[in-house]
Amino acid sequence: MYAVIKSGGKQYRVQEGDTLKIEKIDADEGTQFVLDQVLLIASDGNTQIGTPYIENAKVDTTVKSHGRGKKVKIIKFRRRKHSKKQMGHRQYFTELHIDSISAS
Repeated sequence: MYAVIKSGGKQYRVQEGDTLKIEKIDADEGTQFVLDQVLLIASDGNTQIGTPYIENAKVDTTVKSHGRGKKVKIIKFRRRKHSKKQMGHRQYFTELHIDSISAS
């Protein structure tokens, strides 16, 4: 059984037992968190597709940790102009463990 969920403007395909890094959410480590924006659930040949979300469907998760991703370097360089601008960015994330997927 797997589900497609939406979180932070992105879509993720998850199964029970997976770990997932999503955009940072405000929840303490070790607490339960419910994702209710479920777009699709598929199990044993049966597929439910939401319009846009499936009613009464949810994905139960546990918050494992918070952190920051790898640095992304941004370089703006103009040749022959003696001009260079260099910046970096590290995105915050929350790591979740998928406990269960339920559809009503």
